[in-house]
Amino acid sequence: MTDLIDDLQWRGLLQDTTDLDELRKHLGTPATFYVGFDPTAASLHVGHLMQVLTARRLQLAGHRPLLLVGGATGQIGDPRETSERSLHPVEVIEGWVGRIRDQLAPFVTYTGDNAATLVNNLDWTGPMSVVEFLRDVGKHFPVNRMLAREVVRARLETGISFTEFSYQLLQANDYFELHRRHGCTLQFGGSDQWGNITAGVDYIRRRGGGPVHAFTTPLVTKSDGTKFGKSEGGAVWLDPTMTSPYAFYQFWVNTDDRDVARYLRFFSFKPHEEIQLLEKDVAERPAARSAQRALAEELTTLVHGADETAQVVAASQALFGRGSLGDLTPATLEAALSEAGLTRVRGELPPIAALLRDSGLVGSMNEARRAIADGGAYVNNERVTDAEAVVSAESLLHGRFLVLRRGKRTFAGVEVV
Repeated sequence: MTDLIDDLQWRGLLQDTTDLDELRKHLGTPATFYVGFDPTAASLHVGHLMQVLTARRLQLAGHRPLLLVGGATGQIGDPRETSERSLHPVEVIEGWVGRIRDQLAPFVTYTGDNAATLVNNLDWTGPMSVVEFLRDVGKHFPVNRMLAREVVRARLETGISFTEFSYQLLQANDYFELHRRHGCTLQFGGSDQWGNITAGVDYIRRRGGGPVHAFTTPLVTKSDGTKFGKSEGGAVWLDPTMTSPYAFYQFWVNTDDRDVARYLRFFSFKPHEEIQLLEKDVAERPAARSAQRALAEELTTLVHGADETAQVVAASQALFGRGSLGDLTPATLEAALSEAGLTRVRGELPPIAALLRDSGLVGSMNEARRAIADGGAYVNNERVTDAEAVVSAESLLHGRFLVLRRGKRTFAGVEVV
């Protein structure tokens, strides 16, 4: 446990801390900590992994996690710099709370001396009246300090509702209640939450509790300027029905060489020495993409399990001619082809040249015929020699799919419906 702070610093996971020396001492013995997740959608996404996996690191070091799902704060919404958040119906948020609680479960253990506990801040916020909230919580918060928060200052000109302005009080009260009920002495979150987190530290002190501690992790960015956690299809979700395990795996495989070393330190549980070897490999053999594949396999296994990971790895190899397409499950094959571009055909299949054109692998029939004549066109990893040939029904994978490939790396799918 004495090495935890050193490990977090090496990985770049400590952005802000209350008192680093005191925090180091505090984490030298088992402590109870909490991190919160507001239900703003039906699933967590990869942007949440920084906090989820940091909680896992602390538990592996001997500390006890309280994973808070914001049944109350999710109904309010943390202020953002651009505009007021849309408020979702209460029954929708309640459904999301249950889904997110289930998603958090695989990342921590619920047995042993430092067993994790799932908590919901609606349990203590819901029964509180407005008068109680203003009297018992609100009187401890100087408005001038609340106005000094950067996101609040940014909204003063355009306007901010009391609803979003009060979010800081709710989050601070969460820390107080968890300190009172569970002996929680540490909160962490993303660096954009530093103002809310330190408000909780100060609130506990004002109520006669403590000492308590806090730290934040950095916000994850991408070197190309695009937002981390987004793909062409939108957010990369942890729920397999919203982002397939194949698409999840490919998100990490496609990590920019400039980012993969940071992401390994942030998200991987590999030893320092192994990460440093992968970093060296990125510098010396970037085309091998060994670091990206190692990261993708580790995180896909953690989120979706070893069996799903084996399927998506097999799919990524088979689609490029390095494995058997017939060994892939229909769900994995469909997910992979949907990512590449899946063209649906009704009724009789057209000639292969037309399939290449309709799938977008070539721009015209003449280009399709040239690709076939040059030996660069494949159907189900078999080279095509006749542009006018029609694929038989027996060749359809799982009775409905074809994998078309042009050259070594460009492929698309056809589904017969």
